[in-house]
Amino acid sequence: MDPVESHTDEVVLSAEEYDAVRAAVAGVTRTGPGAQAPSLNSLFAQWNALVDEVEEGCSWCAPDFRHDLMCRDRLAEAWPLLPSRVRAIRQPELDGIDERYRSATIPWPGRPEAGARWWTRRVPRRLAIEASEQRDPDWPLGWEMMPFPRPASVEVVT
Repeated sequence: MDPVESHTDEVVLSAEEYDAVRAAVAGVTRTGPGAQAPSLNSLFAQWNALVDEVEEGCSWCAPDFRHDLMCRDRLAEAWPLLPSRVRAIRQPELDGIDERYRSATIPWPGRPEAGARWWTRRVPRRLAIEASEQRDPDWPLGWEMMPFPRPASVEVVT
């Protein structure tokens, strides 16, 4: 969380809390030389934007989708390192985005969802593709690598 990006107007974090948030996020993100580490707010924004797109219809291939889920991975890794007050303040927001993601996805068949990184054990409910990408009635191009047949609850839309 950056001082200029405070999440709510009523909450003011101490300098120590801001430093702890920056250190937690920097500790779990990988940036190139000279690149600025993302902020906690930017990780939340990435997760929220990804969920927005999944709700509308996922238009990526499976490997790209997994790559985009890394913003949620980073939130999970940073979470226990954050000051408890920051976690308490941001938990309702995280819970809300997570619930939207659960609603926009289905459980991965045959994989237990409970536990760490549950978001990687889910499949978008709606896959948006170009008509030319649909090669067969099952998975569209880029998703055919899935180790199970496309569940009936996964819709492919053009």
